Amino acid sequence: MTNSKSTTVEVRLPSRLGYEKVAMSTAASVAKLMGFREDRIEDLKTAIAEACINAIEHGNRLNERLSVGVVLSAGIDELEVKVIDDGSGIKKAPAKPDIDRKMHGEEDPRGMGMFLIQALVDEAEWVTGTDGRSSYVRLVIRLDKDAE
Repeated sequence: MTNSKSTTVEVRLPSRLGYEKVAMSTAASVAKLMGFREDRIEDLKTAIAEACINAIEHGNRLNERLSVGVVLSAGIDELEVKVIDDGSGIKKAPAKPDIDRKMHGEEDPRGMGMFLIQALVDEAEWVTGTDGRSSYVRLVIRLDKDAE
């Protein structure tokens, strides 16, 4: 965070598809309180949904005994979101998807989440825990004061 004055909100989600909606609405509420424009809130919700689904499916492998942590840290001019799972993290970044091939059914339509996330937020970083488990994605979205 770029400042020392921040507010933190934490949510624990079961590793069950559908619960990403709880993280989406929580993040939207925090972003609205911060003064984000509606289009940026929608971008944030989509990015968080993708990150949570990845954490549920790939990190926690749909193991309902595990949970996904979502930590929102609201600063003066940016919102940082960490989506934390019990997985080992990604080994290497996947190749950039060929959208035309996906659209024509020549490639699996899945596998675009990381690229979608990067396109929707100002910063996206995937971090692997030092213990070989407990990894997270860190998203940052900044208030655009000029566009108000």
